[in-house]
Amino acid sequence: MKTIHSFKKIAAVSISTSILFASCASKTMIQSNPSNAKLYINEEYVGMTPFSYKDTKIVGSSNDVKLEKEGYETFYSSFSRSEKADVGAIIGGVFLLFPFLWTMKYKDSRTYELLPVGGTPEKKEALTNASDSKAKRLRDLKQLLDEEVITKAEFEKEKEKILNE
Repeated sequence: MKTIHSFKKIAAVSISTSILFASCASKTMIQSNPSNAKLYINEEYVGMTPFSYKDTKIVGSSNDVKLEKEGYETFYSSFSRSEKADVGAIIGGVFLLFPFLWTMKYKDSRTYELLPVGGTPEKKEALTNASDSKAKRLRDLKQLLDEEVITKAEFEKEKEKILNE
């Protein structure tokens, strides 16, 4: 009887621990336009796009991205584990302190636009202007929130619209 009771305790602790640590992982789908570009993360070749990237790094960790495709300029970027809240890790952190290290995760997906080698300056400028325009709109939106013209919920809704354009 004691053996069965001990086994149940060990099983419960094992299952709880595995669920807790499973929530520490975060993944993101990395895509490129055009697809089938060579993908390097932190200077290490990991495969071709589209690629599902997963790790267990802590909040604030960043990854450097490099994309290469014949006929296109080499693309450099980065992303960090601070893009989206992880509810499971937050709940786990209530019971144990260390899961708070994994309370944020990556966006579900990201797409990078590759430019042809010697691409037209107009296209490059249009992409830069679109990025600058987004940044300005986000700054303006943040200012409205700071001045309490809009609510936090309205801010988040509008921010999501701008970022998903």
